[in-house]
Amino acid sequence: MRLGVLDVGSNTVHLLVVDAHPGARPLPAHSHKAELRLAELLDDGGAIGSGGIDRLVAVVKDALQAAEDKGVEDVLPFATSAVREAANADEVLARVEEETEVRLRVLTGEDEARLTFLAARRWFGWSAGKLLVLDIGGGSLEIAYGLDEEPDAAVSLPLGAGRLTAGWLPGDPPDPDAVRALRRHVRAEIARVVGDFSRHGAPDHVVGTSKTFKQLARIAGAARSAEGLYVPRRLTRQALEQWVPKLAAMPVDKREELPGVSEGRAPQLLAGALVAEAAMDLFQVDELEICPWALREGVILRRLDHLPTG
Repeated sequence: MRLGVLDVGSNTVHLLVVDAHPGARPLPAHSHKAELRLAELLDDGGAIGSGGIDRLVAVVKDALQAAEDKGVEDVLPFATSAVREAANADEVLARVEEETEVRLRVLTGEDEARLTFLAARRWFGWSAGKLLVLDIGGGSLEIAYGLDEEPDAAVSLPLGAGRLTAGWLPGDPPDPDAVRALRRHVRAEIARVVGDFSRHGAPDHVVGTSKTFKQLARIAGAARSAEGLYVPRRLTRQALEQWVPKLAAMPVDKREELPGVSEGRAPQLLAGALVAEAAMDLFQVDELEICPWALREGVILRRLDHLPTG
């Protein structure tokens, strides 16, 4: 069957269309995305303004049309931290449902961590042993650890690259004092949860998912996306420590010239790098492997698990 997963995230609204059935690997058939940056559209009271809701409704309608055009049988719509934490989340959800007939499922931060962990587990398999999965989104950082398909520990922290950029790094390039203040903040937040994971023992394999980790790995020398999903891509803490001060000194237009860095993501790259560096340092990770699958694939896999077989 052809499934579509509609991800209303902090940075983008992304429709991923796959051909899938229980027991098989989902095969990507189409991708439709629009940059909306909901995390940056919050007003002083933490609400998404009427203009932002109008834009969201329009983007969802476009995604639904794309799903119809591609023959999607079932759309799985969900929203993450930007909608979840908006002061007027109920209004946003009601407007979207009223005008598009789509009822967005609002995932909790722990839901995000668990579904992303499922995707990583299915990608790397049982032979990967105990997994530690790190995912940096626009609004939050998800961390999950475990041996099975359900993690033994999973948390979500408000350390997304978009959120931190908007709240802590307004300059271009940012003020060095602001960078240091953000670095302290990020490390203090992550340090609070390290003990919850370390009591389970050291992981056998550490995984990074999300666009932020993919871009950081690319500028550190990992293979281009054009070389295919199955080429191993890794990011070392040593390389990241060398790149953080370079990114901090670069204006956004120079970051855009880096390999694999998109114009829309370039402003957030420094904040994402600070989070990645802190997580790898505090969890004592020397190297992690990039996983092509993340939250959207986890949603699809969970849906397939509940379909009848035969």
